[in-house]
Amino acid sequence: MKKRYDVVTVGNYTKDTIVSSAGTRQLDGGGCTYSAHAAAVLGARVAVVTRLAAEDRRVVAALEAAGIDVYAEETPSSTLMRLEYPTANPDERILRVAATAGSITQDQVRDFDAGAFVISPSIRGEVPIDAISTMKETGALIGADAQGFVRVRDADGSLHHREWPERDQVLSLVDVFKADVVEAEFLAGESGLERAATMLAALGPREVVLTHRNGLLVLAEGIFHDVEFHSASMVGRSGRGDTCLGSYVAARLSAPPAEATLWAGAATSLKLEAEGPLRRSRAEIEEFKRRTYGGA
Repeated sequence: MKKRYDVVTVGNYTKDTIVSSAGTRQLDGGGCTYSAHAAAVLGARVAVVTRLAAEDRRVVAALEAAGIDVYAEETPSSTLMRLEYPTANPDERILRVAATAGSITQDQVRDFDAGAFVISPSIRGEVPIDAISTMKETGALIGADAQGFVRVRDADGSLHHREWPERDQVLSLVDVFKADVVEAEFLAGESGLERAATMLAALGPREVVLTHRNGLLVLAEGIFHDVEFHSASMVGRSGRGDTCLGSYVAARLSAPPAEATLWAGAATSLKLEAEGPLRRSRAEIEEFKRRTYGGA
């Protein structure tokens, strides 16, 4: 019997060390957790497929407390990530990974009947193409984050963008592809967001979601949708793109691209104001959306 969900998020939990002008903090992270919380807040029935060390099982309990089911494989180490923000620009980061929890397997994602999968890895190899193909075969909407495909871990643990040999093959399997402004320029060779989105869409994805320090740009069905973030602070920068993708995909299951863009803009704006995953209610997000964006 397949397990039925609106959204299944896929990727390794990460134990994060955040370094910025505000100091050094330890946080429970990972794209799969941020995107899962965002989708669940919008009312989706959500599951997380992940890998983590036994010592970090508290993360499973926290997700379950939020109404999210968790299918976790225990590994010798969780993925250990260090994120440094050397300037006030939230798009400038220095990333290092001291250890990883390995790769998501086909068996971990095989037995789901999902409206959508949100693939949120941290580094290349975390979600291999055979696992993506298995998800695609279910007929679900496939959302994927560029960060887990362009980031490569070097011998010293530092993460750098490297040429992506499987780019065209992976993007042919993806329906919604999300990248930040740095990743988009790296992949498309274009600094202009609209040009980069157009080039990425030509590789296969029906919809492209690009985040930047001021907001997000969506290209869907040949039409651009652009909204600004409105946040009292940027302290919650880590997890911005994951929250954006999770909320966009969850909204897209029942709303057209323009409306889903507004939901993602509102959810991400509120997430940026606090570290950790999105903790606001759907009612708060809906009111923020109405007040900030109206019917635009």
